Parts: sequence; structure tokens; C-alpha cells
Amino acid sequence: MKEYFNSRLVKSEELNHHNTLFAGRTAEWFVESSFIAAASTLGDPKNVVCLNIHGLLFKNPVNCGEIVKFTSRVVHLGKSSIVVYTKMQAELAKTTPVDGFITFIAVDEDGNKIYHGLTIDDTDDEEELALREKAKNLR
Repeated sequence: MKEYFNSRLVKSEELNHHNTLFAGRTAEWFVESSFIAAASTLGDPKNVVCLNIHGLLFKNPVNCGEIVKFTSRVVHLGKSSIVVYTKMQAELAKTTPVDGFITFIAVDEDGNKIYHGLTIDDTDDEEELALREKAKNLR
């Protein structure tokens, strides 16, 4: 599947009381980046809603002035669901502070879930296969 990239500069207004990137802002950017991958795959942002953020583990702090890069890709497709894997990398610190999965649902104009009819391409890439297996087992 295609990868989607999004970068942000961590500015002072994004910091918490420890002078590191606020988790709430990180989560906002994370969901937004994941949504872009899901909506682009489905073809219309109006037909996508977020169902589940499958736990975000914040592994490293991110400092002011850091450039964070989000990489998102669809790793599992159900009948109406779209599971996106996203990782955030700190470009200067060379760390991956956050990564995880978000499930979106395809919906009609009334908000009812619909069958999206999408399929995912076969791969033999071991990392991709491991992500797909994790995504398949999410609840």
C-alpha cells in the first residue's frame, strides 16, 4: 500500500509543563496523519470516521525545535474497516517516539457503515506482513 507522509515543527505552543511535546498535540497529529491515509485510500474524506485508536505508547520525549515526520499506511482492510499503521519519527533525535494503529470505518452520508470494496495488495515484505498480522488481531 502507498505510504503517506506529513511533517511538523515542534514549536513552543505545542509543549507541556515539562517543555516537551504535549501528548494531546501528538495524538491530534497522529490521528490526522492516519486519517489522511484512510481517506486517500477510500477516495473521499466525507466517507471516513475514526472508530478506535489502539493505544498510543509514548516512548521518547520530543523537544522544542524538533521536526517530526509521520508515515502512515493502510495495513488491513475489513468489509467496512480500514486499519492504518502510523509511526512518528523525530528527525533530529533519530528516535521513533510513537507508533500504532487506528481503525476507521467507511460510512455513507447518514453515518451508517458501508462496504468499501477495497482490497490490499499481496506482499512478501516481512515487516509489512508482521504489521498486517498485528492489525488483523486488533479489537
